[in-house]
Order: sequence, then C-alpha cells, then structure tokens
Amino acid sequence: MDLFDNAVLGLATALSVKNFGYAFVGCLLGTLIGVLPGLGPLATISMLLPLTYALDPTAALIMLAGIYYGAQYGGSTTAILVNLPGESSAVVTALDGYQMARQGRAGVALATAAISSFIAGTFATVFIMALARPLAQVAFSFGPGEYLAMMVLGLILATVLSNARLVESIAMVLVGILLSTVGLDAVTADERFTFGVMKLFDGLDFVVMAMAVFGFAEIVKNLGEGEGGTKGTAKILRLMPNRRELGELAPPAARGTLLGSFLGILPGGGAALASFASYALEKRLAKRPQNFGNGEIAGVAGPEAANNAASQTSFIPLLTLGIPSNAVMALMVGAMMIHDIIPGPKVMENNPTLIWGLIASMWIGNVILVILNLPLVGLWVRLLSVPYRLLYPAIVILCCVGAYSLKNDSFEVLLCAMMLVAGYSIVQCGLPPAPLLMGFILGPMIEENLRRVLQLSRGDVTAIFSSPISVSFYLLAAGAITSMALPSLRQKREVLEE
Repeated sequence: MDLFDNAVLGLATALSVKNFGYAFVGCLLGTLIGVLPGLGPLATISMLLPLTYALDPTAALIMLAGIYYGAQYGGSTTAILVNLPGESSAVVTALDGYQMARQGRAGVALATAAISSFIAGTFATVFIMALARPLAQVAFSFGPGEYLAMMVLGLILATVLSNARLVESIAMVLVGILLSTVGLDAVTADERFTFGVMKLFDGLDFVVMAMAVFGFAEIVKNLGEGEGGTKGTAKILRLMPNRRELGELAPPAARGTLLGSFLGILPGGGAALASFASYALEKRLAKRPQNFGNGEIAGVAGPEAANNAASQTSFIPLLTLGIPSNAVMALMVGAMMIHDIIPGPKVMENNPTLIWGLIASMWIGNVILVILNLPLVGLWVRLLSVPYRLLYPAIVILCCVGAYSLKNDSFEVLLCAMMLVAGYSIVQCGLPPAPLLMGFILGPMIEENLRRVLQLSRGDVTAIFSSPISVSFYLLAAGAITSMALPSLRQKREVLEE
C-alpha cells in the first residue's frame, strides 16, 4: 500500500502542468542531443546546469533526467537511419539497425527500438519504486565509516569499469579530489591551493568545472575533427513490426531490460556498458549468431532495452544513498546541491514530493519519447545537415552567459576558459575526464566522513576498518582493482619475455 501511495504522489507531482512541461522539454532536448553526434547528455547537462537556478528543484531534476534518458532514444534514430550513432550507447544499435534499414526495414528497426525502450523504461520505473525505500532504510544504519568505505568503493568501481586504463582512471580520480580541496578549509578556515586569489576562497564551482571539461572541451574537439555530414538516409516503407517480428523482439527486450536494470545500479556501469553486454548476451544465446551484424532484430531490441533500463536505474544509488553511479549522476548531484539539497536517504524522508515526482516522471517521459520519436524522424535527420561551425558558436555564447550568471562575475568566465585548456588537454591526451568529475564531486564527502571517523576515534586510523560493513566494502574495492591489475601485469610480463 505504501508503494501505491508513493506512486500516486509521484504521478500527481509529475503530471502537474509545470513539471509535465519540463519533462517534455527535457525529453525533446535529450532526443535532439542524442541525434547530434559529439554532444551527448554529459556535455549538455553540464551546460544547462546554470539555467536550473531559476527552476524549483523538482522541475530542474525532472528536466535533466529527461535529457539523460531521452538521449538514449535520439542516439538510436540516426544510428539506424544513417549509421551515425549520436550517443555512445547507440553504437551497438547501429550494427544491426542500419543493416535492417538498408534492407528496407528502417521503420521496423525504429519501432523495435521505441517499443523495447518503452518496455524497459516502464519496468525500470517500477524497479526504482520498489527498491528506493528499502535501500534508503538500510542507508540510515550507516555511520561515517560505512559512508566513507562506500564512497571509496564507488570511486574504485567507476574507475575499474571505465574504458581507460586503470592507472589513468585512478590518477584522474585523485586529480578530481585534489581540485575539490581548493578554497578555505571548512573546519579551520585555512587557505588551500588558492595562491592568494580571494575569488578562489569559495573553491572551484562545480558548474564551471563541468561546463569547461565536458562542454567546451567536447566542442573544441569536434571542431578540430572537422564537420560531419549525413549519409544517405534510408526510406521508411513500413513502421510497425508484424506479429512474427514482435515475437522475435520480445525475449531480447525482456533480457536486455533485466540486464540493464542490474548494470545501471553498479558504479561506472551506465547505458553504454549495458548495451554492449546485452548485445554480447544475445549473440551468445542466438541459434544463428552469424546473422548478427546483418540485420538481426535481436541486435536492436536487446541493446535498446538495456541502455534505457540502465539509464533509469542508475538513479537508484543517487536517490537512496547519495552516491553517483556515473558521471551524469555526478552532475545530478551537482544540480541537487545547487538547490541546497544534500543527496542521500534523508531526501526521501524530508522531500518525498521531489523523489517520487522524479521517479514517476521517468515513466511519463518514456511515453513522451515514444510519441515524439517516430513522427519527428525526418526532422532529426535534417538537423544532421546543420554545419558545426553554425551550431556550436550559439552553444558557446549560452554557456558563457550561464557561467557569468553563477555569481554575476566575469572571473567565472575566465576560470571556465582556463579549465577549457585543461579539459581539452585531457581529451587530447586520451585521459578519461569522467573519473575526474566523480573525484571532484565525492572528494568533499570523503574528506568530511574521514574527519568524522578520526574525530570519533581520537585520531585512530584503524577505526576506518572497525565495522564489518566497511571491511566488506574495502575488500570488494581491493578485489576489483586486483581483477583489473592482474591481466595488465600478465600482458606486460609476456611482452618483456618476448
């Protein structure tokens, strides 16, 4: 009954005229940036964070969430029609989706993606509602030692599951933690890495950091790679799948939904990992695996269900424990902090309208996306012909206005430009920027909980291992690092022997 009451509260909140409007805007923007290659939800959300100052917290989070899972829909559209994935998670969809389009089944492939995503989104919403309160209750029993261990585990898993090498990912996490210490110490008021600049006494602004490292750096990188052009778009002869095709897509969609729901919860998981894992699973289970890559409907249904489910269930650790599971969720933490909301289990008790309204808006957003996606296919494909040199200056101007509006200070724009150089250097060197953002977000929380542990234990460092739960988290973190380090060491040894 409690679950039913929460669902009713959430739907009532999400269906209000204002919140429904922002859900629609978020889904529309998400689809748009999913279609346009090179932007992605991470860069877009980081650029739009300053605009959320003017919104109430519920509307802001509903809009940003719509951008995130809306991008999964948009990325599949151009992946299928022109073999140009707009989102990293849509790379797998392009393998069979574009081949289906070349065979005259572009409409069927688009409908398969939409149906699978809707099924996954509906299940993921119920999954979040069912798990949110129990996990929040568990979190109430955690002390500073358990929170410290859990955050360390989250950072380790995020680095282990990233695409970069382990040493590089860990190094970027440490850089992010170091940058988070800039400013006045919260306890002693001592200056830390300010170099005497008074404007740095409040520390580096999260929004400036995100916009520069992910937004501006990505724009400069795309401009350096030249302008993209569209390929010949496939004709849509038939939109809806027939009964046989519905039977073929249902099992992969169900398996992708379950797999994506689980992988989305894991730190570092996310939509891209879920789509690749689903494709590998479907190919392994297929009676004719050689057909994959030649227009197999399971190669579209499974990954599309998985990436949409993962994009939504990645909110679970954020809403219940206050721990971001990936870089986009780290931005959502920043959005909550902008509105003076500290993420974690207390949010569900203190502000249930915000949490349940956000969860309910995910299902509403999936309905909006199904209605939006198929009729506007022609418009999305035409957008691909807009030259980057015309599109990106407008984005840069809006970002500069947003950076200035943070404190009505031109120093924020200058700081953004300086961080752009650092962000672009990171990208050009092949280093992963996402772990840096995770370290920057979790750094203050790790420092705060470490201080509490040491204060309660009167400086006894071994106190961080005093709880069985903490020890379990540290053992899991050590196991994750070892599992990634051993293959690397083995490969280096083999190279030396040769």
